[in-house]
Amino acid sequence: MNAPNSSGWKPGTPEAPEGASGIETVTGNRGLMLEEPLIFEIGGSDTCGVDLPEPSRDTNRLGGLARSEPLGLPGLSEPETVRHYTRLSRQNYAIDCGIFPLGSCTMKHNPRLNEKVARMPGFADLHPLQPESTVQGALGVIDELAHWLITLTGMHSVAMSPKAGAHGELCGILCIRAALEARGDARSVILVPESAHGTNPATAAFAGYAVENIPATAEGRVDLPALKARLGPDVAALMITNPNTCGLFEREMKAISDAVHAAGALVYCDGANFNAIVGRVRPGDLGVDAMHINLHKTFSTPHGGGGPGSGPVVLSEALAPFAPLPFVRAVEGGFELIEEEDGVAAAPQSFGRMTAFHGQMGMFTRALAYILSHGIDGLRQVSGDAVLNANYLLRSLDDVLDAPFGGTGPCMHEALFSDEGFADGVATLDVAKALIDEGFHPMTMYFPLVVHGAMLVEPTECESKATLDQFILALRSIAERAKAGDQSLHQAPRLAPRRRLDETLAARQPVLTYEG
Repeated sequence: MNAPNSSGWKPGTPEAPEGASGIETVTGNRGLMLEEPLIFEIGGSDTCGVDLPEPSRDTNRLGGLARSEPLGLPGLSEPETVRHYTRLSRQNYAIDCGIFPLGSCTMKHNPRLNEKVARMPGFADLHPLQPESTVQGALGVIDELAHWLITLTGMHSVAMSPKAGAHGELCGILCIRAALEARGDARSVILVPESAHGTNPATAAFAGYAVENIPATAEGRVDLPALKARLGPDVAALMITNPNTCGLFEREMKAISDAVHAAGALVYCDGANFNAIVGRVRPGDLGVDAMHINLHKTFSTPHGGGGPGSGPVVLSEALAPFAPLPFVRAVEGGFELIEEEDGVAAAPQSFGRMTAFHGQMGMFTRALAYILSHGIDGLRQVSGDAVLNANYLLRSLDDVLDAPFGGTGPCMHEALFSDEGFADGVATLDVAKALIDEGFHPMTMYFPLVVHGAMLVEPTECESKATLDQFILALRSIAERAKAGDQSLHQAPRLAPRRRLDETLAARQPVLTYEG
């Protein structure tokens, strides 16, 4: 392993030239990794990839809105098109290629059993406007998944329609607002700890609340005395993440909930990290009133690329009457979907509808397949293995990377490191880019904000010890170079299809159209 090649270059050393061999090719291709131009550079807009008859010039029905200029799309044949996108896909990184150590995002393997179930006839070809009598099986799946989500969390009910984590947060906060308004207790402030997910304050502000910060202790957990000092009649809720974004369990969670309830407020728990405690801790037992569950993070439904997401919200008995429409209800002989037109009678205190239709059916089938195939003992092992893997990473790297909370005990599902100890001029970004040269997707960078130069690593329960050892080997090597002030890190990645971008310029002055 790592033996020098004929040019004298040893794999893994910063002296590696472009292409790892110094050989330049006429085409720009490197072996079977093909250089791929833009699709506009492959085909011209003056040609068409297929033979089509000239369209008739009959009067159209566009009412004067017909296009007056050519569309400008390149004309490619079918082989050219297929090859273009296949080549691009080979330059992408995916969970099926290797470990995806994004902290907080929980990118893990999607079992193929789940995918097979989601593609079964009757699930894959559903239409949301089908008559209820033709979708009884699908409604039954929603009802059964709801049952298990309630059971696993120890809560009273669940809203299944929210489409993602932040959408679920909004659902929970709207339930809290409706409950407070129902008792004639209008409150204006939501408290958010420093260690909460970044969407929490955004959700509270979007719902019309003022947001105030609650500091963390030196151990990275909520400062309970500071929280108690701020609680008052104007506080509507606390939005807390547990386990938090520092990868730590809030040990005083029950005391936190009791204090919030004593002040007449409610507790929203961000359940994005439920995968670290599923099968072991029931948030309902900790005094939580509302919590969203990211099905992609806990129950392995697909994640990334903007969706499809699913963020069911479990609710306490105090909030259950205010849950949104629609919802599934068991009736004699089957199930019915309670919509807006009959919601007034069935759920008079509901805050209403917050989304079209009734959720992401494909995510429901995948999540239920995951739960039923694992069972409670399997789910306990999932959370246990996720925590074990994270702690293995933490203790394998904390001698070369600063672990700001490593001295406070074990972490949960993710290990947090900082840039403390890096030589001047070397940044977290350099370390992340160097990981690409080693064949790994970088970890989450600069989050959580409470740690300078943060590197948040989440291995999930899916990765073997061999995979983790390889990742540790790469990250240790890069960390040692960062501490030694290796300036070649600024040029990473050197071996990727594209070099490092000026990301600030790209964000501020994006080029969105092709000009040949």
